[in-house]
Amino acid sequence: MHSLSGRDFLDIDAFTREELLLILDTARQLKLETRRGYFPRYLENKALGLLFDQPSTRTRISFELGMQQLGGYALYLKPGEIHLGKKESIPDTARVLSRYLDAIMIRWNDYAEMKELAEAAEVPVINGMTEVNHPCQALADVLTIMERFGALEGLKVAFFGDRTQPANSLGALCSKLGMTFVHCAPSRYAIDPQWAGIFRRNCERSGGAFIQTEDITEATEGTHVVYTDVWWWIGQEGEEAERRRAFAPYQVNEALIGSCDRNVIFEHCLPASRGLEVTDGVMDGPHSVIFDQAENRMHTEKALLVLLLS
Repeated sequence: MHSLSGRDFLDIDAFTREELLLILDTARQLKLETRRGYFPRYLENKALGLLFDQPSTRTRISFELGMQQLGGYALYLKPGEIHLGKKESIPDTARVLSRYLDAIMIRWNDYAEMKELAEAAEVPVINGMTEVNHPCQALADVLTIMERFGALEGLKVAFFGDRTQPANSLGALCSKLGMTFVHCAPSRYAIDPQWAGIFRRNCERSGGAFIQTEDITEATEGTHVVYTDVWWWIGQEGEEAERRRAFAPYQVNEALIGSCDRNVIFEHCLPASRGLEVTDGVMDGPHSVIFDQAENRMHTEKALLVLLLS
């Protein structure tokens, strides 16, 4: 296997199209090995630290089991368990962890603090999610799309609802890979201009396209992938009533799915608020690939670990 040895994985945009395809191709290889019951110890005796500032299901389990399948160790540091940025400075904590660990995965609700940790650490740091992006989720999303459609160029991906972290990272990855990425939402919830600028710059190089629209018909026409996420997150509870009203027309339901390409797939990063941003009929229906996505978190993260550490 090729290597991206020693790199941090903080942002999709820090990697070239070729490097991102290498990660995805490596994930496909590792998934095939897993399905065959073959578990080479690519990272034997390597140690991964998992830092969290809030509980997690998929991120914790996929990284921990993935590292074990690669022959290494995973150390879970639950919220509040270490003094990161509190009794000890972030750079000091990073340097200490670098003496014990071969890599650090951090899920942290402050991108600037995560970046500070990565700059001080002497081992690769992987972004498990921040308040602005979720690059590991985007890798799993696109691997799932590859499995269903094969070639990526020319595919149309439509993200309905709020401009969440998965929307930012998925838009960055789709635009890198020559896909059409549509964000469909009320104008006040449009993709942040900084991220929209990244998408458009990537599209100029890749031949992809970025469309920001309030028009559901424009978003669904010929669409191959429909994606949505929760309408509010931690810290936005005070906006619940307003967000319910704003996003109600953009609910992903059977009618919306029916207006897309006949082979459309439905994606959601989970957890989902069933009956709000998406109906049970879509979540559990024939177009849904949400549990393939959840599984693919582990395969893409294993690929990242192998390429960054071996």
